[in-house]
Amino acid sequence: MPTTTIRIEDTLKARLAAAAARTGKTPHAFILDAIAETVEQSEIDAEFHRIADERWANFLATGKSVAWDDAKAWLGARSRSQRPPKPTPRTPGA
Repeated sequence: MPTTTIRIEDTLKARLAAAAARTGKTPHAFILDAIAETVEQSEIDAEFHRIADERWANFLATGKSVAWDDAKAWLGARSRSQRPPKPTPRTPGA
């Protein structure tokens, strides 16, 4: 496994050691977990933005969207384990 060196200020190093101790981890394990979580969150964010861009492009191409009240009612029903039909997209102002 390759090695990567990081330089951190003494105050942050002390905080790192204290946080690692609170979680029962070594500073090394704590850093690895923090890096893994940050990378995973970055990947989740990138996928979220990809989906949002795709949906925005679809809206621009079709002009259709789902009314907020319809979407809210559908989501509310889904949260109650119901299986309502998906709301019908419409062209705003039409």
